[in-house]
Amino acid sequence: MRVSKLLTPHLWGPAAVISLSLCGGNSVLAQVQDVTPDKEGVAANFQTDNFSPYAGRNFPTKVLWGDTHLHTAVSVDAGTMTRMSQDEAFRFARGEEVTTTHGLRAKLGRPLDWLVIADHSEMYGLMPQLLAGDPDLLSQPQAKAWYDELITNDPDRVFATAMEIVASLSQPSPPFEGQKAVKNAWREYTALADQYNEPGVFSALIGYEWTSQGGDNIHRNVIFRDDAAMANAIVPYSQFDSQNPEDLWAHLADYEDHTGGDVLAIPHNGNLSNGRLFSVSNFDGTPLTEELAALRARFEPVIETTQIKGDSEAHPFLSPDDEFADFDTWDRSNLNGTQAKTPDMLQYEYSREAYKTGLMLEKTLGVNPFKVGQIGSTDAHTGMAAVEEENFFGKHSGVEPEPHRWEHVVIEAPDPEFTIYGWQQASGGYAGVWATENTREAIFDALERREVYGTTGSRIMLRFFGGWDFKNEDAKSRLPADIGYAKGVPMGADLPKREDASAPNFLIAALKDPFSGNLDRVQVVKGWLNDDGTRGEHVFDVAWSGDRTPGADGKLPSVGNTVDIENATWTNTIGSPELITYWQDPKFDPNQRAFYYVRVIEIPTPRWTAYEAKRFNVQMTSDVPMTTTERAYSSPIWYTPEG
Repeated sequence: MRVSKLLTPHLWGPAAVISLSLCGGNSVLAQVQDVTPDKEGVAANFQTDNFSPYAGRNFPTKVLWGDTHLHTAVSVDAGTMTRMSQDEAFRFARGEEVTTTHGLRAKLGRPLDWLVIADHSEMYGLMPQLLAGDPDLLSQPQAKAWYDELITNDPDRVFATAMEIVASLSQPSPPFEGQKAVKNAWREYTALADQYNEPGVFSALIGYEWTSQGGDNIHRNVIFRDDAAMANAIVPYSQFDSQNPEDLWAHLADYEDHTGGDVLAIPHNGNLSNGRLFSVSNFDGTPLTEELAALRARFEPVIETTQIKGDSEAHPFLSPDDEFADFDTWDRSNLNGTQAKTPDMLQYEYSREAYKTGLMLEKTLGVNPFKVGQIGSTDAHTGMAAVEEENFFGKHSGVEPEPHRWEHVVIEAPDPEFTIYGWQQASGGYAGVWATENTREAIFDALERREVYGTTGSRIMLRFFGGWDFKNEDAKSRLPADIGYAKGVPMGADLPKREDASAPNFLIAALKDPFSGNLDRVQVVKGWLNDDGTRGEHVFDVAWSGDRTPGADGKLPSVGNTVDIENATWTNTIGSPELITYWQDPKFDPNQRAFYYVRVIEIPTPRWTAYEAKRFNVQMTSDVPMTTTERAYSSPIWYTPEG
């Protein structure tokens, strides 16, 4: 274990003319010709072994923060409550102040670097066009009936109509012909995304959400690498086309084949799928085939591990020895509360277990459909990608920050036992991508190669490299990425082929969010497949703050808690601003398939409920959590015996 202090990078002196020669990999040899004038004003020509450590770098140097999962009034369900437009959503993400649906002034503490507005494909754009009295829509009886109810001043009638509209999404076909309205709304959006896309400043990626209706959440966000000219070749694929994700993948393949474009899909948090998101069966219940596993692997390189509707990294039932597994857990039912959760479903809902399942499928099918990176996103239906704990605007605009938001219903279930209340919402998360530049293409490419990670809302900086040649002294470098890329592979990749009998080793660097809590610890989560098909996992504490030592049970003592709940504040007098370490797997078996990913835990800080209680001077019930431990989840690095 090693803790590093924050240091200022070396400042270089006079300008120099540098000639470079590349010598394999990312290493750079440089000769510097000093052109500093001598006493006589003549440049002294001589060679030296000094060089700029940044010259010749060709690896990603920027972590860019964004959201792949934001809804506006263009989504039918969001549009029944929010009036935030796609234009306002882009402006808010870029750091501008907006006025919310209920008239509040809102602004992000820090702008995002990129955004995907992923409005629902089903009846895409219906609500704005309906409320505007679109003649084509009003010529159809059902649309006209809804319009007449929505423009009344009777809140009960408006709400009942809104619920009727949302319920219509569960039907096998749309309630009226709306393809023209969908096409118009889609083209307005793609043009708007092109307008807000500013390479080097802010990237507006085009996307939408395919929503397989029903209570089991197997939704996907579809994201394009392309601009409007190419994305306009289609209209958003919806559940009215098919509720089968296999058909969605075929549609995406057809798009790429016909346009030459590039597109991917991101499955949502699996915790509400009731065992369906990471199933080993096809959609129709038949055994998964190599062909479909390969198609899924082609189009789904990333999963959404954490968001407002709970965290899907790990579950205490599956990982009873993991003290941090029970975090923002939603595990009582499926998405709409129509079916209770049973323990046998859990293994097909959480990313850690999915990674183990993927190892098994790779062994039996030759393809790992769950070799995926991890990100966080919001799933906010407010038009605002706001997940800062003190600036959280919630899942939908039915209720905005006010004294009793914590006890309002967010998702009403047929069985009251499964109804979700405001305080149960998690204020998360964001996606961090390691990109060479802030462009659509670079961000998409980072997602596609899985060099990404997710957080629960804070902006922890995280580097994770694996290989066979890292040394203890590598953790002393102030430029860990230089060594990481030169000696190994980054998060999201496969370990290189093993050349000797050594165990894999890793270089890990984590830097705190300057506006959030210090770091408690860095952990490596390992999972593996045994010869008999059983699975194993172990969570290693590999770096931590302070002078703590693990106890006899191997557990690291708590970092402590400085949160002042009454005043919704804390002090960074515990924890570390930065943790950097070298780690080698002490339990390595060269014959076992395995994966490794990093989890970074912050010290406790006030939860959004604590800020709300202080802001409105309200007393919440004892079951409402008032603190949180923000965290980051890296994408894994995989090992296979075949190399």
